[in-house]
Amino acid sequence: MIFHFDFATWRKMIRLAWREPNPVARRYFLFVLLVSVPLVAPFHAICFFLDGILFPGLWKTEVRAPVFIVGHARSGTTLVHRLMSKDAGRFSSFLLYELYFPSLLQKKALRLFAALDQRYLGSRVARRIRAWEEKRYGAMQSIHKMGLTVPEEDDIVFYYSCASGFWITKMPYMGDLDFFYVDQRPERKRRRLMRFYKDCVRRQLYLNGGDRVHLSKNPVFSGRVESLIEAFPDARFVVPIRNPYETIPSLLKLMRVGWRQLDWDEERVRRCLGLLAEQSFDTYRYPLEVLARHPETSHAIVDYRDVVADPAAAIERVYQQLGMTVTPQYREVLLAEGKRAHEHSTSHSYSLAEFGLEADAIRTRLADLFERFGWDETADTAREGGA
Repeated sequence: MIFHFDFATWRKMIRLAWREPNPVARRYFLFVLLVSVPLVAPFHAICFFLDGILFPGLWKTEVRAPVFIVGHARSGTTLVHRLMSKDAGRFSSFLLYELYFPSLLQKKALRLFAALDQRYLGSRVARRIRAWEEKRYGAMQSIHKMGLTVPEEDDIVFYYSCASGFWITKMPYMGDLDFFYVDQRPERKRRRLMRFYKDCVRRQLYLNGGDRVHLSKNPVFSGRVESLIEAFPDARFVVPIRNPYETIPSLLKLMRVGWRQLDWDEERVRRCLGLLAEQSFDTYRYPLEVLARHPETSHAIVDYRDVVADPAAAIERVYQQLGMTVTPQYREVLLAEGKRAHEHSTSHSYSLAEFGLEADAIRTRLADLFERFGWDETADTAREGGA
């Protein structure tokens, strides 16, 4: 079991950081790439290797029929993932802190430390961590709920491999770095990446229970659906869909908030947002195209409007299409979630005009999808803004 490291991307990021005109950013990222990554990645690699020796049962753990939630960011991927995660005992997912520590040895050590902190220190360390979380993620919570013990996108497991799209949230080098179009990479590189990912999923299943089903939510995985099917032939997919007049500006606003917090200059932010908006069209089309080429692959396409209006009915339809059964207990959970959904409100607002996007241009590029999903019915409201 070998830890994956993308040396080519790491060297490219170093070159980009070296040429960075912002001196503060240049020093920071050179430190991260030349000091932090070379220290942390080998540590992960050693622990990753030791897993196979210390936990022999890991070799017998199988990844069976995982469920991947893909689709454009802000289309309901997080909502669907959260709802399905509430099916107690069925699914296994990564928590954010577990993604930064991919080794089973590391995860078990951290869980032991948390138990000792609770028992002997009165959760003193846990309180300090929660205070740090509030400071670190507080500004983003109205847009996207984050926390170290909240399920997050599997793509972050590649962070110290220098193969995670999460690097773009810190280094807005859109056009120079690509973590989305994995299916277009050479077969050898693609399979190496997926083999490492499968080993990471196997560890999480060993930790949470080998009889569980891995549940993953990753918008960036929309560009690697073919690779996922190759690595997991029995994989199942859920594709939430939502009017692009809502999702595209919402994603751009999320990224802009993060980049502004890091003090990136406005011209670069605008350029990267433009490239990200262009990538959005592939994010909408590509998963549907791949799944159409693989009719044998179980999948469900779920409308965001249906999930918000009636979560229980929408998720039950997803289960039916994936060949799963909703238990009476889980149905009660979904009904309770439906009541909470109607009480939910958000302060997150956005509009197409805010990012210089033209509704007619988006409508033209995705005309067939507008027809297929009836987005014209809500077009006027979405043009003005939403949440």
